[in-house]
Amino acid sequence: MSDTLKYFAERIPATFVYAGINVERNGLLSGTRGEQIAGRFGMVPTGPFPNGPDWTALVSAVEASLRLHHHSPGALADLDRYLHQRTAGMIGSLLRLIRSAAIQAVIDTTEAITRDSLDSIEVDIAAETNRRTRR
Repeated sequence: MSDTLKYFAERIPATFVYAGINVERNGLLSGTRGEQIAGRFGMVPTGPFPNGPDWTALVSAVEASLRLHHHSPGALADLDRYLHQRTAGMIGSLLRLIRSAAIQAVIDTTEAITRDSLDSIEVDIAAETNRRTRR
């Protein structure tokens, strides 16, 4: 795979974006071939969203995509701090939590997401571990 990526990078006038966890230490960028590839790319480290206006805007955007009949607009945006604590600011965890709560709201016919319904949903292992640690 590294030979193919190197070939593409040398011949295609494009910007390549590779994403992953610990890519600087594992897989693609490790070993002799990995060192050659690492010499051609820059690293842009990312992490969780900080709790603030951008996080609230993200929560609002996700909420705007909900199609639940009895959900109050702005209810999730009002829970932005809670959602940040539950998900440790991770977008994937946020999406999973809201998606799971929306599915549950359809199944139980409430058609709304509330703090109580969010409390009943387990997210991913990392978010739940973070939640238990904070308690």
